[in-house]
Amino acid sequence: MTSKIIGIAMQNFTAAPEMPDAAALIDYSVRVEQLGYESIWVWDHILLGVDPYFPILDSLSILTAVAARTERIRLGTGVLVLPARNPVLLAKQLSSIDQISNGRLTLGLASGWYKREFDAIGVPFNKRGNIMDQNLDILTRLWQEDSVTGSYPPYELAEAVMSPKPVQKPRPPILIGGYVDRVLKRAGVVGDGWLTYYYTVEGFAKSWDKVRQFAEEAGKDPDTLRSINQLPIYIGKSRDDVKDLMQEWLTTEWDFAGWSDSTAASAVIGTVDDCIEQLQAHLDVGVQQITLVPYRFDREQIEQIAEEIIPRIG
Repeated sequence: MTSKIIGIAMQNFTAAPEMPDAAALIDYSVRVEQLGYESIWVWDHILLGVDPYFPILDSLSILTAVAARTERIRLGTGVLVLPARNPVLLAKQLSSIDQISNGRLTLGLASGWYKREFDAIGVPFNKRGNIMDQNLDILTRLWQEDSVTGSYPPYELAEAVMSPKPVQKPRPPILIGGYVDRVLKRAGVVGDGWLTYYYTVEGFAKSWDKVRQFAEEAGKDPDTLRSINQLPIYIGKSRDDVKDLMQEWLTTEWDFAGWSDSTAASAVIGTVDDCIEQLQAHLDVGVQQITLVPYRFDREQIEQIAEEIIPRIG
C-alpha cells in the first residue's frame, strides 16, 4: 500500500562522532519507497553546532542521488534555508532535480535561524527575511516566465532564460516553514502552504488559521493551500514505556525555537493504537500530510509504521 499522507525523514545529519552514511541513506530511500511512504525529507544546513557539532550531508546532493535510485516517492526539503543560497544557481539545481525525478520535488523553504552559519557564508542574518522574499521571487519568475529581466541586487537579470524548467507546472510546490506572523503570511500569500516542525495539534491549529486568513485577505482561496507537520514518533508497549527515552532524544539532539509553538510535547508515542489516535487528531484540525521522524531513525520503527500505521491512516 502506498500512503497519500505519511512521509518520512532521513538522517542526513547526525550527532558527532557519528557520521552520516551517504550510501546507506540512498539504500534507505529505496527501502522506504518499497514500504509505501508518500515522501522522503532531508534536513538542510551547511555548518551546524560547535560542541557538540552535527555532521550533515548536503540536502540537494542527497536528493539528487535519491531521485536517480527511486521511481515513485516524492522528494522533500524540510526545510531548505533559502537565503543561504544563490537563487539563480538554486533555480537551476532544483529544476534539474525535478527533471531527474520526473516531477517529484516538494520544496519546504525557510529563512533560517542559525546566525553563525549565515556569518560564515557572508549572508547578513538581519536581512534574511528580505532576502527570502527576493529569492522566492527570482525562483518563481525563472521557473514560470520565458525570459526574466529584473534588478535584484546583487543579481541583475537581463533576458535570463532558465531552461529546462521543472517538470511540474507552473513549478514544484513551495511550502514555507517558520513560525512568526510574517512567515505565516508568506506561506498563505506567496507560497502554496505551510510546513511546520514538531507542533502539537493545538499549536498547529492556531497558526494554520492565521495562514488561511492571510490567504483569504489577499484574495486567494485558502482551500488551495497545503499543510505538512513534521512529527517525532516512537511506537512502544505503552506511552510510559517510551516517553522518557523519546524526551531524552528530543532534548539532546533537536532544537526548539523559543519564539514558536515547536515543542517536544508534540511527540507521537505509545502503542500503535495510541499513535494512530494522535496522528488522526492532527488530520482532524487541517494537517494534510505528516512527515514522521522515527525515534533515532530505528529501522524496526520504520518497518512497523509501514506495516501497522500506514494501512490504517495513510
